[in-house]
Amino acid sequence: MAITLILGYIAAVVIGISLGLIGGGGSILTVPILVYLMGIPPVYATAYSLFIVGLTSLVGSTVYYRKGLVDLKTAIIFGMPAIAAVYATRRFLIPAIPDELFNIGSLAITRGLLLMLLFAALMIFASISMIRNKKPKPAKLTFDGKRHFNYPAILAEGAIVGTLTGLVGAGGGFLIIPALVLFSGLDMKMAVGTSLLIIAAKSLLGFMGDVGNPELTIDWQLLGIFSTLAVLGSFVGIKLSDKVSADSLKKGFGWFVLAMGVYIMIKELIG
Repeated sequence: MAITLILGYIAAVVIGISLGLIGGGGSILTVPILVYLMGIPPVYATAYSLFIVGLTSLVGSTVYYRKGLVDLKTAIIFGMPAIAAVYATRRFLIPAIPDELFNIGSLAITRGLLLMLLFAALMIFASISMIRNKKPKPAKLTFDGKRHFNYPAILAEGAIVGTLTGLVGAGGGFLIIPALVLFSGLDMKMAVGTSLLIIAAKSLLGFMGDVGNPELTIDWQLLGIFSTLAVLGSFVGIKLSDKVSADSLKKGFGWFVLAMGVYIMIKELIG
């Protein structure tokens, strides 16, 4: 047990490094690490992940903000529906899901199993996005040189990402960044910085929905240690970002996330 705990804390640093290096992606490993290395039940793990990802992203967004790479107007427009969706999901939807939903033969589909399968599917989807590493083209400027906001698309995307974040506890940067580029006309660096601020706001406020849930008892000591290590790792990642090719790293990390997603799917269904 002590060995897996140490490995879990080492993994926390790795999560922070990946967030600092590529601006996202690492958070998607938080739940599997909490479940398989730290021994935390899936429902608790998705809650803890919100706090860890939110705090780490907040630190990263302050660095980007100091560099002038955060668009506050876009963050507010995208963030409002995302924050509302993630809070409502954690406060009302998750507690409403019964512990056991139905049976498929001898396999009982429980709430924890459903969340892990949904998370594995999201990991596979995210890994494909990272492996392809296709950069979306920014939206065209209007004739007067101003950026054009596709408000319906931004609001809809924000609500969808917020709901997914609430369900599985991942930041969703791989969904947010392309949306900011396509629908808000931001360049990639500005989109990454703005995405971190959105992730921080919706994750931390979503976590507040869990604090008020009587079913969950938060282990603040474990959460504090894990979060601190992830934040320290993010500083290392930010320092390395100027020396390491983010694109090649992102592609390699994508293959790792794909393998993890497939492993979780098989383990939960068979093992």
